[in-house]
Amino acid sequence: MLLDLVTPMVDDQASVSVKLMDSLDENEILLYVYANSEDVARLIGRHGCMASSIRQMMSIASRQEEKKVTIKFEAY
Repeated sequence: MLLDLVTPMVDDQASVSVKLMDSLDENEILLYVYANSEDVARLIGRHGCMASSIRQMMSIASRQEEKKVTIKFEAY
């Protein structure tokens, strides 16, 4: 779901990937979004507004599983 959300927002859609990472907290879902640096800047937005919106949308989606979603943005 996160990949479908962020892919239209970037220029180089082929370089975007989302990976599920292990977390120490069993009630947490840790997701990393990887893209090139210009696209990561676009996904984060000014003052983090875009990143906050993405996180909020994913937190609403994760309520069904009663888990916290943490999203990190990383550049290649």
